[in-house]
Amino acid sequence: MGNTYDCLNCVGICCSVYNRVEVTKRDINRIARHFRITPEAATLKYTKVVRGERVLRRKKDELLGETCIFHDTEKRLCGQYDARPLVCRVWPDHGDGGCVYYDVLQFERDHQGTDTVIPLIQLAYKQEDKKAKPNGPR
Repeated sequence: MGNTYDCLNCVGICCSVYNRVEVTKRDINRIARHFRITPEAATLKYTKVVRGERVLRRKKDELLGETCIFHDTEKRLCGQYDARPLVCRVWPDHGDGGCVYYDVLQFERDHQGTDTVIPLIQLAYKQEDKKAKPNGPR
């Protein structure tokens, strides 16, 4: 695991698990060109501000609850792949050439003996207690 992945054999976990997909001005310009609208229109239609950060809007997803506004929930792929934001372009650039979500998906499918299994993954963020000692009680 961790060496190869195939987004075409995934269900778009990375599109759904993150509730904030940051977009830059450059990303917005790319999206605007893709849809042949102004950057201002793209900003209003496809983004919102969450705690001071410009992010992509989300939409309902019957399979995973919520997902990126551009995620094609029928094909389970990015609906505007050529204009995707930088953060999506570099994913999963974490060093080993693999994708942690694809690894979990394949692991579960292998162990369950079927390629229809979809593990439900949720990320929860918690503020770190600055007073706690490293690797100590939190």
